Amino acid sequence: MTTAKEIVERIERDGVDFVDFRFTDPRGKWQHLSQNRDTITEEFLTEGVLFDGSSIAGWKDINESDMLLVPQLDTCVEDPFFENLLVIVCDVHEPASRARYNRDPRGVARRAEEYLASTGIGDIAYFGPEPEFFVFDSVRFSVTPNASFYHLDSTEDPYNSGKDYPEGNRGHRPGPKGGYFPVPPVDQNQDMRSDMVLRMPHMGVSVEKHHHEVAPSQHELGIKYDTLVRCADNVQKYKYVVHNVAESWGKTATFMPKPVMADNGSGMHCHQSIWKNGKSVFAGNGYQGLSQEALWYIGGIIKHGRSLNLFTNPTTNSYKRLVPGYEAPVFLAYAARNRSASCLIPHADSPGAKRVEVRFPDAAANPYLAFAAMMMAGIDGILNRIDPGKALERNLYEMPEEEIVGLPQPARGGARDLGLPRFSS
Repeated sequence: MTTAKEIVERIERDGVDFVDFRFTDPRGKWQHLSQNRDTITEEFLTEGVLFDGSSIAGWKDINESDMLLVPQLDTCVEDPFFENLLVIVCDVHEPASRARYNRDPRGVARRAEEYLASTGIGDIAYFGPEPEFFVFDSVRFSVTPNASFYHLDSTEDPYNSGKDYPEGNRGHRPGPKGGYFPVPPVDQNQDMRSDMVLRMPHMGVSVEKHHHEVAPSQHELGIKYDTLVRCADNVQKYKYVVHNVAESWGKTATFMPKPVMADNGSGMHCHQSIWKNGKSVFAGNGYQGLSQEALWYIGGIIKHGRSLNLFTNPTTNSYKRLVPGYEAPVFLAYAARNRSASCLIPHADSPGAKRVEVRFPDAAANPYLAFAAMMMAGIDGILNRIDPGKALERNLYEMPEEEIVGLPQPARGGARDLGLPRFSS
């Protein structure tokens, strides 16, 4: 459905009761307003709906609080968790001028796409993120004037190997770093992930696979790549489905990067490429079949790595993940098949599959801002021909310090503070 008329006709035909208008706040959280079907007209869908922008953290002061949600009609989908509910993603505009609000994350991403086209480098940027998440049976925490604590629990985690359950403890659970790809019963959440995958298409998200991740209680669904803004929309839908399916199974899902100490954290590896006139700008005859533009793009990512962290790794907990030994990148470098590098060049036989996988982002990020920031850094690399240096094929976690000192932009010192530029000071 792409027109207001078609949406109104569907509301009448299918007995839709409510239309949910959704938008993303600066923190990357989805917000919503449910509108009664009786109010939905073609004019309403075109004009939009007012809301209080001062109640959204980081947006408007109370004396200028009116904001306008403008429905993007081509995003209309059904909600798979509530009967007779349609969902439409909205851009946020100023009500008087109807100009895009400059702090609307989706609007920022749209402007980034427009900037790409204006440079002549390409006309489309494709992103393929891999958001990982944990699922727990119980999550308790408290911070009071006299005490604080947190407590996570999952029957799948190895710390419960000695627990006496009423129904018995069968012992089927992965050990630390042992969760990658075991079949059930060690993988205890096959059906739950399948439930998530089956609900995604209702929201317009194509899912290619699902699997258990490295840490106990850690999972991933593989969604298909899309253009920058649409892919960011899909990440928001992905999180919504994961959270709600986990809730329906009596569990709690979290995209917190490092909820469990001494085991792998959750990242959001981002595959990305630029296309022009239907062909990949990243395909060429350079390193691993990449073009010079792709290498310059990597140079931009490396140069701006620390600044990018503001958008790609926005929480304090994000830096608990970026330490050696847990498959998270620590140094800003690039290589093929080397998962300790910040920029991985995945193997690809066809020119259309040539891409760069940036591995340091995590899913606590606002996807609109994170994707836009990475693309802008890469474009700067192309425009200014930033050399990324030589590829580093070795395990960066095990390199001696005298060789690490020679790296052009180490990302984060982790356990070894070498006095060099890091992801975060």
